[in-house]
Amino acid sequence: MRRRRAAVAVGFCASFLLGSVLNVLFAPGSEPPRPGQSPGPSPAPGPGRRGGRGELARQIRARYEEVQRYSRGGPGPGAGRPERRRLMDLAPGGPGLQRPRPLRARPLPDGVPGWPPAPSLGSPGPGPRLGCAALRNVSGAQYVGSGYTKAVYRVRLPGGAAVALKAVDFSGHDLGSCVREFGVRRGCYRLAAHKLLKEMVLLERLRHPNVLQLYGYCYQDSEDIPDTLTTITELGAPVEMIQLLQTSWEDRFRICLSLGRLLHHLAHSPLGSVTLLDFRPRQFVLVDGELKVTDLDDARVEETPCADSTDCILEFPARNFTLPCSAQGWCEGMNEKRNLYNAYRFFFTYLLPHSAPPSLRPLLDSIVNATGELTWGVDETLTQLEKVLHLYRSGQYLQNSTTSSSTEYQRIPDSTIPQEDYRCWPSYHHGSCLLSVFNLAEAMDICESHAQCQAFVVTNQTTWTGRQLVFFKAGWSQVVPDPNKTTYVKASG
Repeated sequence: MRRRRAAVAVGFCASFLLGSVLNVLFAPGSEPPRPGQSPGPSPAPGPGRRGGRGELARQIRARYEEVQRYSRGGPGPGAGRPERRRLMDLAPGGPGLQRPRPLRARPLPDGVPGWPPAPSLGSPGPGPRLGCAALRNVSGAQYVGSGYTKAVYRVRLPGGAAVALKAVDFSGHDLGSCVREFGVRRGCYRLAAHKLLKEMVLLERLRHPNVLQLYGYCYQDSEDIPDTLTTITELGAPVEMIQLLQTSWEDRFRICLSLGRLLHHLAHSPLGSVTLLDFRPRQFVLVDGELKVTDLDDARVEETPCADSTDCILEFPARNFTLPCSAQGWCEGMNEKRNLYNAYRFFFTYLLPHSAPPSLRPLLDSIVNATGELTWGVDETLTQLEKVLHLYRSGQYLQNSTTSSSTEYQRIPDSTIPQEDYRCWPSYHHGSCLLSVFNLAEAMDICESHAQCQAFVVTNQTTWTGRQLVFFKAGWSQVVPDPNKTTYVKASG
């Protein structure tokens, strides 16, 4: 497998140098064409279970029109009856949801519409938008992963910046199942690629600090398919829940706060209330500690239509919720509530309460319980998360929780203790006890609560909330000079 992934990365870099496209690459585990060998003709089209090419053309047109709607500004609550489909929520380990259907490039013989025009993209920050020219001399290509439709690669641009590239996975389930059913490789690529185009449009329309940044895109011709699409985005690290559970509460709270801000933005977006039908940790990445949504091809804007509340059942594996049906014939807040309950069951319940400061736990428990019961909406949830941030950042959570230390400490400026570490949990460093504190009184209180602690070293480093990082030590037999630290040791006697 490692050899195959290495071969994919080498072929990926070479493809740009030779003027070919990322999209002709095969994901790890498949065999690329031999040199000089074309991928071969598409299989002869069969009638298919759903009407052959005519059905494929209908699906492509539906996705084309969806992308056009989002490009123009998005639907209101009544812009077309949404496709009824089984959410991934209901099928853990099962067949999963039937994904939305994608796109195409130049006019096809069967009269399917051409590519929607590329979205009007603003600047990603300093510098112009990236296009095909930026991909001609990339280096350090690495396969990151793939899903139902897309493959993701990490590359380094000529200027040194690392970015992510997304393209339709030619060995993926989406394209493969379509080709087996319809036998039309180009049309099936366009169907799959409309997901990528939809995601590109939504990344632009939903711009927010907790939405992955779109840097640009590139249309190029591959060997047998014209106008294959590659998107260029901000690079993030995958969300690994096991690793997150071992991090500090402050960092875990930051992820939950990021998610709360994102859900508030999605509920009040310029397109309307946006729901993420495929809501799992793998749809998010971490960028400098902030959680960002990266996968938007299964996002939906339309609220669910209803005749009465029996049409408004929000189903999850552990429980169901019945929401009211509005006088206008739409399930009230279903998009928002689906996002919120998924945030509870995938993030809040694991990351919020554990190892939190004791005085904050009642408020954190209220947030977890209210989102688990859907008694709050995203507005109230975000209000309470911001309240936790204020209490923590301002030090108000320490009132009535810290006591005046009965132990006296000797201050040794411009010094540190290089050894004599002990482990505590959760710590910013796995080999020592490194915690953040609001002030010196909290550092002393922590040291008093640890049986091993005989000293602590205050650094000049701070966390995202502005709190100082402090090493707690089991002894102080060796104190050495360090202009960036101050040591406090328990006074003898």
